[in-house]
Amino acid sequence: MPAQRADARRNYERILAVAEEEVAAHGADASLEQIARTAGVGSATVRRHFPTRGALLEAVFRERIEVLAARARELAKEEDVRAALLEWLGALTVYSASVQGLATALLRNGELDPEHANPCVNTLAEAGEPLLRRAERAGVMAPGTTAVDLVTLIAGIALATQHHPDPTAEADRLLGLAVAGISPPG
Repeated sequence: MPAQRADARRNYERILAVAEEEVAAHGADASLEQIARTAGVGSATVRRHFPTRGALLEAVFRERIEVLAARARELAKEEDVRAALLEWLGALTVYSASVQGLATALLRNGELDPEHANPCVNTLAEAGEPLLRRAERAGVMAPGTTAVDLVTLIAGIALATQHHPDPTAEADRLLGLAVAGISPPG
């Protein structure tokens, strides 16, 4: 981000903090106007910092996405590649199911295709790809599976379980069913 005036930086930080609360409470469709009102700025200021809803959502989820990406890179070095891949998928599933709005942000407007880059998906896919390729070479992952496929699968599971009384547990259960199909135990 280019250097900003102090007041512009404060506005950015205030908008982002309010957006995090609003997305947590109302999901990916949180009102941009409400975010602006609560942050004490005009809607034009919100749009100046975040030209699209996708840009705002990416900023809201960026830090945790980076943590998940870093974990994928660490796990790619593990000896048991199947266990490493499943650990990463489990962490991604728990986060996606427990944070309202993330799954919608990952799938918003069909942005999983390469022509409509989604920074959250790209970060996760790039980090998960080496882990996935190692698992494929070890014969513990179905050939031809992509990291974007896995992110899509997790987002779908999170969306399917968002209204369940215990979305995280149900998402974990559904991940187990999916894993049995894409990577049966050796």
